[in-house]
Amino acid sequence: MVRGADGGQRPHYWGHRERLRTRFLTGGHKAMPEYELLELLLFNAIPRIDVKPLAKRLLAAFGDLNGVVAATEPQILRVEGATDKVYLQLRIAEAFAHRMGQARVLNRHILSSWSDVIAYCRTTMAHLKTEQFRILFLDRKNTVIADEEQASGTVDHVPVYPREVARRALELSASAIILVHNHPSGDPTPSREDIEMTRRIVAACGALDIVIHDHMIIGRDSEISFRSEGLID
Repeated sequence: MVRGADGGQRPHYWGHRERLRTRFLTGGHKAMPEYELLELLLFNAIPRIDVKPLAKRLLAAFGDLNGVVAATEPQILRVEGATDKVYLQLRIAEAFAHRMGQARVLNRHILSSWSDVIAYCRTTMAHLKTEQFRILFLDRKNTVIADEEQASGTVDHVPVYPREVARRALELSASAIILVHNHPSGDPTPSREDIEMTRRIVAACGALDIVIHDHMIIGRDSEISFRSEGLID
């Protein structure tokens, strides 16, 4: 408690929320530390108390904002002070980020938006705790016509069926596709299984004149392109 100018006792964080909101609206987010941005989000989940300690506990538990937003519900709820409403706010923030990233990719020519494709894939996949396999479907002009999650798996495996990949490309009248999956370990180096799976998808789609432009593996801090590595002709 602190004593105000009128002599009354108030919590030390009295007025903190309004000051933080004002600073965010007037100065933007760039100068603000991650815990303060997280506080702003937590205001919507937890009323009237100081959420700075919780914001710092969440960052300590998951490393950074990306890690916090990507954490599962059981992981979030294990952090002291976190609630189901906190988890909901994090999922909403994640959904906004994904939709905004996707909007920069869909209906865009793949070559002119390649950096946006990489940024979108990193946002959606780099911090996932299990493997996810996505496909970007392209038309004859190499414009992205669809972005779909094909499968989810475990921490080190995701089941992908080449015939299903080819079938879905035909359903969408796609002329080419880009394969993307993540490595929760953080290391994007392709495994023998990754290489073999890609070879089988290339064969299945090649028989239908569907081109595999690339297969990207997303790690925590970097990514690997099969085409750049000479693993796709």
